[in-house]
Amino acid sequence: MCATHPSTELSVEPSPWDLRGFVRFGAMAAFALVLSACAQTQLAVYAVKEIAREIPTEPGGVYKVGQPYQINGIWYTPAEDFAYDETGIASWYGRPFHGQRTANGEIYDMNALTAAHKTLPMPSYVRVTNLENGRSLILRLNDRGPFVNGRIIDVSYRAAQLLGFSEKGTARTQVEIVDGPSENLIAARAANPAGGRDLEVAAAPRPPVAVDELPPLAGVDLAPVDDGFQRVVGLGIEPGVLVFDVAPTDMFIQAGAFAVYDSANKLRAELAYLGQVEISAITVEGRQLYRVRIGPIASVARADATLAVVIDQGHPEARIVIE
Repeated sequence: MCATHPSTELSVEPSPWDLRGFVRFGAMAAFALVLSACAQTQLAVYAVKEIAREIPTEPGGVYKVGQPYQINGIWYTPAEDFAYDETGIASWYGRPFHGQRTANGEIYDMNALTAAHKTLPMPSYVRVTNLENGRSLILRLNDRGPFVNGRIIDVSYRAAQLLGFSEKGTARTQVEIVDGPSENLIAARAANPAGGRDLEVAAAPRPPVAVDELPPLAGVDLAPVDDGFQRVVGLGIEPGVLVFDVAPTDMFIQAGAFAVYDSANKLRAELAYLGQVEISAITVEGRQLYRVRIGPIASVARADATLAVVIDQGHPEARIVIE
């Protein structure tokens, strides 16, 4: 504009020793070229969405999970995930899509509090917290995207304004699924009568320390404030932006996670030329994994460039993580 992946198990095939120097030289050259092209990332968001957009025939919005689909060689599997909680980079989309159909048949309004996600059901509700300034807002998911590596959610233009990154273009964020209106739960059960279940709050919300009422930006055409906030009011939330205390965060590229340490160590050695690469042990559902991370990385532009190189070297499920 991804379901939660707390770990990704990849199998690493070592390059032949007589080709390792050539492969490394080529990867380093690609890294330099990708870094120089990072300014075009936002344009890529729009271009890929335009190509990948699903135009439904329904006159209005419907509850929709959807079938697995492929974009640019990557498969996405939509699913109901009532414990979704992920950190990563958010982007926004606006006028080129204003007034067009969303993936579940609604009309996209760049001034409404909505967002696009790759796999969560539509509609569903998520709390998006800007980890750079503490601003937090509940948004209604009604579209698919963003189909750009390293992005976990694409919010509307108005949401980006309220979250404080419309000018910057991207932000480090946390995205958590939350309860939606009762009619949405009914629609979900009707769509899946055998296994339907109510949405569950993944965690108790953190206590807000302030409420920031933000006026519209001068010279920008916006929908009436009441209409723009009515979806939030419908959830019993005061119209406004919650502001939380947030701690400084670090940004990493998680290249993979392995059950065997030797596999993780091979990948660490393969990627060492990209910067600091660390192996850390974690336990996921009672299983010990060794994750390989590059970083910390200071800027989104460099993270994008590094991620592109890692994916190009045969690790398509590598991702940007914020901690």
